[in-house]
Amino acid sequence: MTEPLSPDSEENFDRFIVEALETGCVWGLEGPEGWALCPSEQFKETDVMPFWSQPEFAQCHCVEDWSIYKPVPISVEEFMDEWLPGLHEDVILVGVNWDAELEGMETEPLDLLQEFEAEIS
Repeated sequence: MTEPLSPDSEENFDRFIVEALETGCVWGLEGPEGWALCPSEQFKETDVMPFWSQPEFAQCHCVEDWSIYKPVPISVEEFMDEWLPGLHEDVILVGVNWDAELEGMETEPLDLLQEFEAEIS
């Protein structure tokens, strides 16, 4: 049984990196039209693409408006090499291990990449 996410966004952020490196993948939500996005709470005109460290965390969001989505794994290597630089170029933030209310950290993709690199080294 997976330990539920913490009310502490910082803790969930750290957990995202550790668990992603342990399991070798992160989880996004993919639907018929592409990957789930939502508006940033911090920046106007900016979208956020959420990712989770466990499929259960992603799955709990596949309801109501997002019922068309399903959790899909992305290898950490591909996430670091392609996804994060691509999201940076597209000016899309990354949502990290958001809780059931879609609350959690929004981070710059390259900042997240640095966090992964720091954890690996």
